[in-house]
Amino acid sequence: MATNAKTRKAARYAVPVAVFGVVAGTIAMVPAFANAGGPDLPQVTAQQLIEKIAASDVQQLSGSAKISTDLGLPSLPAGLLGGGGGVTGGSADPQEKLSQLVSGGTQTFRVAADGPDRQKLTFVDGKDEYSLVHNGDDVWGYDSKSKEVFHEKAPSDAGDKGDKGSGHKADGLPASPQEIAQEALKAAGTTTDVSVGDTAQVAGRDAYQLVLKPKGAGSTVASVKIAVDAKNGVPLRVQVLSTDGGKPILDAGFTKVDFAKPAADTFAFTPPKDAKVTEGAAGERGKDGKDAKDAKDEGLGALESIPGLGGLIGGAEGAQGEPKVLGEGWTSIARIETGATNTLKGMDDAAKDKNAPKGAAQFLDSLGEKVSGKFGEGRVLKTRVVNALITDDGKVYVGAVTKAELVKAADANK
Repeated sequence: MATNAKTRKAARYAVPVAVFGVVAGTIAMVPAFANAGGPDLPQVTAQQLIEKIAASDVQQLSGSAKISTDLGLPSLPAGLLGGGGGVTGGSADPQEKLSQLVSGGTQTFRVAADGPDRQKLTFVDGKDEYSLVHNGDDVWGYDSKSKEVFHEKAPSDAGDKGDKGSGHKADGLPASPQEIAQEALKAAGTTTDVSVGDTAQVAGRDAYQLVLKPKGAGSTVASVKIAVDAKNGVPLRVQVLSTDGGKPILDAGFTKVDFAKPAADTFAFTPPKDAKVTEGAAGERGKDGKDAKDAKDEGLGALESIPGLGGLIGGAEGAQGEPKVLGEGWTSIARIETGATNTLKGMDDAAKDKNAPKGAAQFLDSLGEKVSGKFGEGRVLKTRVVNALITDDGKVYVGAVTKAELVKAADANK
């Protein structure tokens, strides 16, 4: 499995951080993969199941899968994102596909992997397809509808042979349920209850289910369920469930899987003669050369297009020092000192500005509500997973926690 330094750093903080990284790159309700009444399998402990996942040496597979997202983001008013291609260069850019995944809904794709140097994802949308291919030193993105191609050299750590499993993130895109599951497991710590749930059948294969739950209250995540192949230990499906109930925040899993070695030509790619090819350097995206690792969250990034909001929502750019992590585990909260003042009033004024896109004020209100406490006044921007409190004295508190937890943290750190 491919990793990068940023992923390893984020995984140290807590499960919610890892889960949000997954959610920002994937996720909502996929038709149930598990049959009613799971298969009869020998009993295993949670420790044995974790060890089974860790010991799995499967690096070759092919099949089809579904990823669905339901972050609870409100609809963006017309014009809020402005014209011209969103946050990245062309439609073949992998980061553009990432933003589409964040917007919600279900994505169907085919996946193939042959070790850490060769992976392929093909997203299917009717007759149109988007393919992301990692073959040795090259990463290709191809959009059949626009006939655009994105090409860059693979990051130097993309072929890290020290990692087991298969799949390449390609700067934020989900490679497989294995990668999603491993990120959650790496972040699980003393604040997590780990158990074995009901058995299931996923993509025609018998599976155990590993269940991760927060020990305390205050998280927006109720549990993470990982279906693990009973024979080879490969995670076949991952579900992230919300404390509010309803649809899963994330439901990603195979609908069909084969562990035979894919044909070598599966990973071959030559740009069509009539395609427009955009060359990029490893880690870069689009004409502005921004590093994909620094790309903003699509939900909050959209607000920055409102006149006057760029310096408020994008406070991390002007943050005074590194974010401070408060608490631990599922209820950890990052506090960011933006250095801005009167942020709440500034947000409201900017959204009501005559030059702001139509519906900007309503969109801001739909994200959350004004709150107050010992810290002063602020506004909570809400999704089903990650919530953020922006205070009027320039602080931002963000985490996979409830509004009450954010206010409590702000009061204690005023």
